[in-house]
Amino acid sequence: MIRKNVQGVTEALEGVTDGMTLMLGGFGLCGIPENAITALVDKNVKGLTCISNNAGVDDFGLGLLLQRHQIQKMISSYVGENDEFERQMLSGALEVELVPQGTLAERCRAAQAGFPAFYTPAGYGTEVAEGKEARAFNGKMYVLEHAFEADFAFVKAWKGDEAGNLIFKGTARNFNPCMCGAAKITVAEVEELLPAGSLDPNEIHIPGIFVQRIFQGTAYEKRIEQRTVRKK
Repeated sequence: MIRKNVQGVTEALEGVTDGMTLMLGGFGLCGIPENAITALVDKNVKGLTCISNNAGVDDFGLGLLLQRHQIQKMISSYVGENDEFERQMLSGALEVELVPQGTLAERCRAAQAGFPAFYTPAGYGTEVAEGKEARAFNGKMYVLEHAFEADFAFVKAWKGDEAGNLIFKGTARNFNPCMCGAAKITVAEVEELLPAGSLDPNEIHIPGIFVQRIFQGTAYEKRIEQRTVRKK
């Protein structure tokens, strides 16, 4: 059995350098690779292009990289919780590509499956389609979207084994699974790392073939963007 576990986040990030394109999983602040993001901040890599559903908040998630001006370009579908992101975008310090959420997921899945491009009706007739090829199928217009090309994908799973098999929990399944195998190297951090063969094959969401490195993360904050509680 091939074992893909590494000693920790420092070893997991070996090879990450300035100017790379990185995928980062999660939905909002749910299921984000917290350990990898913190290590990227400490590594102080610059000029990054980050592909993520969101841009974090001012002091958490990808917001930590934005604070240090480590991100040159952000490709996201939702960015409404981050004041620092807004400041950098409006000042021209940050290049931004806004992508419809379904298209963002599909561009990840296309890369994962090895498809170079696909047609989607999402965004036709809007700014999203400007400069892109459009084509009619069965009387309906579609826009050509290209698969992402990323150097690393950083994902976070609930459980994993040393062979790289992963199980996600709840909302963390929204973007993490489709980013696995969608980059040259996929790094998975997990809350619980088990010996190979420990997971029920019927419960595995992503097989280890899509993962190159895996490690057990620590000290997850699991922050909620806007906590809403019932009145007593």
